[in-house]
Amino acid sequence: MLKHWLKPWVLLISMFALQAHAELEIVITKGVDSARPIAVVPFQFEGTKPMTQDIAKIVAMDLQRSGYFSPVATSNLPRTPYPDQYINFSEWTDRGIDAIVTGKITQQADGNYTVHYQLIDAVRGKNTGGQTTEVAADGTTTTVRDHVLLNNIVRDLPNKQARTYAHRISDLVFEELTGIRGAFRTHIAYVVVDDRARYPYQLRVADYDGYNERLVVQSREPIMSPAWSPDGRKLAYVSFENRRSQLFIQDLYSGKRELVSSFPRHNGSPQFSPDGSKLAMVLSKSGSLQIYILDLKTKKLTQVTHGRANNTEAFWDPDGKSLIFTSDRGGQPQIYQVNLADGQTRRLTWEGSQNQGGQITPDGQYMVMVNRNAGGFNLAKQSLDESSGTSAVQILTKTLLDESPSIAPNGTMIIYSSVYGKNNVLSLVSIDGRFKARLPATNGRVRAPAWSPFL
Repeated sequence: MLKHWLKPWVLLISMFALQAHAELEIVITKGVDSARPIAVVPFQFEGTKPMTQDIAKIVAMDLQRSGYFSPVATSNLPRTPYPDQYINFSEWTDRGIDAIVTGKITQQADGNYTVHYQLIDAVRGKNTGGQTTEVAADGTTTTVRDHVLLNNIVRDLPNKQARTYAHRISDLVFEELTGIRGAFRTHIAYVVVDDRARYPYQLRVADYDGYNERLVVQSREPIMSPAWSPDGRKLAYVSFENRRSQLFIQDLYSGKRELVSSFPRHNGSPQFSPDGSKLAMVLSKSGSLQIYILDLKTKKLTQVTHGRANNTEAFWDPDGKSLIFTSDRGGQPQIYQVNLADGQTRRLTWEGSQNQGGQITPDGQYMVMVNRNAGGFNLAKQSLDESSGTSAVQILTKTLLDESPSIAPNGTMIIYSSVYGKNNVLSLVSIDGRFKARLPATNGRVRAPAWSPFL
């Protein structure tokens, strides 16, 4: 692959080698008032040199961005207690706060830190007076503080890992309170187009909240359609660096990459199978656009769709047994599903003049797509549960020209590209459509987002 490194119009960069100049900044636009109140108390500090990252603030922002919680402003907290023994539960429940996160950070002699944090159920604490007594079968009694839902300590935490550990706290708090696995330690990949840069097309990766942004590939020719491998180590994407579309897979840690498809005409829309062994793609080597599957080990290529219609944007069902895809076989683009075992195909979408770019939630219950209706091109959700007796389409967004949806690995949020202020930006919407935010970049047009798997 040395020839690809020497091309004057493309530059490959290891994920951890170079930080990009611009970071994303999440701006909440809708949904805070409908979220559940939660108190994230500023963590107490003991030592001489505080951490450069405010762990409590990061946790509060994570929970707010999830759309499920509305952290109470510090100025509105009755106190800032630590630990739970110092909490007057009535003070919190009277303000409608039933969950409290509190903690303490202690600087160690070696310069690292110890972090102790608790998640407290204020309602349970009020009802039990802060403790309950359990009687064992042998008659012995034990005092239980079952209002403390989480009571964790980490030692020897370096300052540079504070943000990552804060996301871990957020994950555990979110899961404890919702029953849904948190996705705050995930990443997003996206394409930035900066016409003023020497390499205008840039594939970047960042933490889900836009921090720690890294360049993966820079090119003078277009880059499109990034897609994550299930282990989160690799990205597949389309590059026009050789003045035609080609599909590459790149290891984000080593920087090594592999050319996997370079057929005549169109090579596009890569998607890893759920087990990572195969890659769905769109090729036009036989005429119209058709879906193919490449076995990444044997390099065997299998054609999935046939005929004169254009079939594109394949996405795997979570069980790996079928694909959904966009096709114009009915005249206008609509979404279909093909069974990979027998090739049987059925149409899934009927509402709206067009539906395309479909993705399935990790639990397989819903499909998210771009729906064209009287309001324009917007994100929509449709149930795939046939037993529910309904497949009505719910419009999730009302922004301008929404495209390229990508679902968080826990199925709670969707990231997508939209137009804001005459520019392409990334936006977020909760799976129920109640919470919305945007992630404007400080330079360039941002498109084609892809949310990583759990890492």
